[in-house]
Amino acid sequence: MNRTTLSLIAGTAALAAVTGFATLNQPDAATADTAQAAAELPVERTSLLCPSPSSSDLADTSYTSFTPVTKGTDADGTAELVAAAAESATATTDKTDDKTDDKTDDKATGKTTDKTDDKATDKTDDKTDDKASDKKKATKPVVTPKAPGTPAVGETSGGETPALLGTAEGKFAPGWTVQETTEVTAGSGRGLQGVTCTAPDTEFWFPGVSTVADRTDYVHLTNPDDSAAVADIELYGKDGALQTTVGEGITIPAHSSEPILLSTLTGEKQEDLTVHVNVRSGRVGAAVQALDEKLGGDWLAASTDPAGTQVVPGIPKDATAVRLIAYAPGDADADLKVQLASPSGLITPAGHETLHVKAGMTASVDLGDVTRGEAGSLVLTPTDRSVPVVAAVRVLRGKGDRQDSAFITATAPVGTRASAAGNSAKGSTLSLTAPKGTAKVKVTASAGSGGGTAASQTYTVKAGTTQEVELPVPAGLKGTYALTVEPLTDTPVYASRTLTATTEGVPGFTIQTLPDDRGTVAVPEADEDVAVLQR
Repeated sequence: MNRTTLSLIAGTAALAAVTGFATLNQPDAATADTAQAAAELPVERTSLLCPSPSSSDLADTSYTSFTPVTKGTDADGTAELVAAAAESATATTDKTDDKTDDKTDDKATGKTTDKTDDKATDKTDDKTDDKASDKKKATKPVVTPKAPGTPAVGETSGGETPALLGTAEGKFAPGWTVQETTEVTAGSGRGLQGVTCTAPDTEFWFPGVSTVADRTDYVHLTNPDDSAAVADIELYGKDGALQTTVGEGITIPAHSSEPILLSTLTGEKQEDLTVHVNVRSGRVGAAVQALDEKLGGDWLAASTDPAGTQVVPGIPKDATAVRLIAYAPGDADADLKVQLASPSGLITPAGHETLHVKAGMTASVDLGDVTRGEAGSLVLTPTDRSVPVVAAVRVLRGKGDRQDSAFITATAPVGTRASAAGNSAKGSTLSLTAPKGTAKVKVTASAGSGGGTAASQTYTVKAGTTQEVELPVPAGLKGTYALTVEPLTDTPVYASRTLTATTEGVPGFTIQTLPDDRGTVAVPEADEDVAVLQR
């Protein structure tokens, strides 16, 4: 018997041994299925970031924190909102004196001489004292919730309120939401401004910003982490990307917030732009504050991720003007079918049946009083091939010099559950839309921040319609309450909440969408297998 034959026999025997070992040790079908199954478990930690609300001395701001009751959470937990360490000296000066020539230079460079000197000598005694002072200020929570299911409220006033960093753990983490609402009685941006505090991320799209003379738009970038974050801000107009100054490599120090005035990034004046925030390192929370000299102002939240179909829910029934803005971030043009989901079904606005969006460019169209006295939602779908887009609308209410503006961005479906905090007995409305099929939705009004008993009601939303529901109000309500929306069917449901408050004849309002709260996460189950330790 030669060496080749011996090698062949040895190889065959070894293969048989390995095959036999695998056969004897393979998991049975039940074990394999169990290992692949995933359990939906409550998240254990949530971070939220609230931008600095206003630079106006006439601003009054309220913060409302709410966590819905979630099964399976630990008995312990904490949640709090504390002030960011400090806004940069440049950002503060930008807000208070943005009309001088020197200030324009400062904003264009993003750094003042003093700021540069401070950074160069950040180990001096003054700098050390400043940091110690900032940490001392940040130790007192603005809002401290006491229990899930009951809102907690905090209030501030004036134009020096800093950005807030929020952290919830344990029983407070699943579905935690914080509403920031500001009322400004006069000046640029007067009216009602509201924003849902956002989770940190690495990319944001904001269709609907502007650099025209009457608008003052800031991108607020807030860094919750222990190390600095670096981000790029890109602007896209009707002809494509705009040349910007100092839009790249913007540094946001640890535990701080930077408001960037968009008009200092470019010399071009365009009514409708799309902002893209791309975070190179770290993560940030981002929101745009859009202030108008004549038409009030509001916060513009980030649009949902680019997609071929987008839904913009909850345009108020008394909207006097609606402007649609869309942007196609890819290399292909998008042709969109524009429809309004009204209380009676899907309709096509006369003269605005489609919208053509060129690749890399921002397109916009005035839809006028498209709702015509009935609440509605815009549904944008591809006319042919699907091309990803982002979208938003600017809404006006009121007439003449007594108008206010708000923004609604395209949003993701409610999914499993979503909540909106900061509702009052009057002045709060909820819009639900189901573009693809009939849906049943459970809406729960929580106990009030000062007392009351939770109440629930179930609604049926017909296919292709928008329903502005009559909200359940907690019995014996004191203070504000939160709304929790839970679809009971598999049909996608989109929702938004509107807050209204009339001040000196101006119909102030603000609108927040309700995407899924991501209060649970899929965790695969696993069994111990000592076989992985054998060789």
